[in-house]
Amino acid sequence: MNSGSGALNEANGIYLHEFRMNEAVDISYTKFREPAIDNSPYNFVNPEANQLYVGWTSPGEWIKYTINVQEKGIYELGLMFTSNKDGKIAFSVNDVKVTDALLIPSTYVEADTIAFRQWHHWNYLGNIAQIELEKGLQTFTIHTIEVGDMNYEYINFELIK
Repeated sequence: MNSGSGALNEANGIYLHEFRMNEAVDISYTKFREPAIDNSPYNFVNPEANQLYVGWTSPGEWIKYTINVQEKGIYELGLMFTSNKDGKIAFSVNDVKVTDALLIPSTYVEADTIAFRQWHHWNYLGNIAQIELEKGLQTFTIHTIEVGDMNYEYINFELIK
């Protein structure tokens, strides 16, 4: 059961509320309404409204994407995320580990008195890792290593060499 679509977000015919709701991956979207959720004053970086993200992460879980690399080279990765506590993730390409465990710092803000919003303080980590990618279709996996309680909105790939 998807903890976001169809559960947290009522199944009511709205696309963002029902996106992949019958799949096991936990998907929700950034909400800008009152009281402020993902558009809170406690964000480190402001996300765009209505952006899908994977959440409710736990150690041992992973998310695999198919990517189409246009040019072979070294890529710098950036991650848009929230993290209720310090956590750790790792990346693999074509099922081969390409990073050790990477620290994802907590986005917890003590001044925010709305408890559920501690999972919605968005931040962006630029240059979280540099990896080599071959040209063509490949699989890219994010592994939740420690703690969990993180939301992953997107990974940015920037060719640097």
